[in-house]
Amino acid sequence: SYTGKNQLEDIIARSRVTVIMFDEYQVLTTEEYWEPEILKRFKGISEAQDNYITLYHQFRMRCADTTTEWLRRFVFDHAVDAFINDDKGYDVKSFDTPADLYEAIKKKAGSEESKLSRVVATYDWSYSNRQKEAGYWGVRIDDFFLPWNYELERDLGTIEKRHIKKLAWAEQPQTINEIGSTFTIQGFDLSYVGVILGPSVKYRNGQIVFDPSCSKNEKATRNRTLSSGERKRFGEIFIRNEVKVLLTRGVKGLYIYAVDEELRNALKNIAN
Repeated sequence: SYTGKNQLEDIIARSRVTVIMFDEYQVLTTEEYWEPEILKRFKGISEAQDNYITLYHQFRMRCADTTTEWLRRFVFDHAVDAFINDDKGYDVKSFDTPADLYEAIKKKAGSEESKLSRVVATYDWSYSNRQKEAGYWGVRIDDFFLPWNYELERDLGTIEKRHIKKLAWAEQPQTINEIGSTFTIQGFDLSYVGVILGPSVKYRNGQIVFDPSCSKNEKATRNRTLSSGERKRFGEIFIRNEVKVLLTRGVKGLYIYAVDEELRNALKNIAN
């Protein structure tokens, strides 16, 4: 319902103190995109007041710096490096099939200490009535199928629905049989995360490729009208950010399955 020109400017004009936490790598859709020149202007205002603070570390993942660097290289340098497994408390595995990944996450979720373990995926399968299978929108990979997030809720009884009403998606027991997305998992901590990298994430000529043509997320792949009136697409950036969000949800471990065969083969050099 906002009808102004710049929401942040209007907030600043109406407040005595404005505190902003901004992570450009959490931007996932065209309407969230900020042009670099505009960000630079606000950064300059903050720096002039000696109020600009850069945060360098996140503390969700209980892992060694080598694991963090491996993930950074994967997402931002488009590289699949050999994995240095010097993490005693963080588990990283790749899988040959989505079913194997799913079973591993289900096993983790069956333990009280890691019950908040779930499977998530890139938004590469439709939320379309034309694509429903067995009455659900879902993720189909060969003979593997699971419904997307919030699909199984409709099958619950009245009492069950009342019990889960105030719970986040990952805290609801039936969601172990669903696949989450950035819409349900962004900003949330999981014990172990199983990530299905769909067709939008490929490996070609020794490099990760983010392919918007394979994404079903129209909010990430459509044109963005800039302040100059120019219309541009930023699909590769938004898919990159989506992958970063999904890969960094696990506190204790990260399990990966890649639909793309070349990427799946490249990932076989990581810890198993």
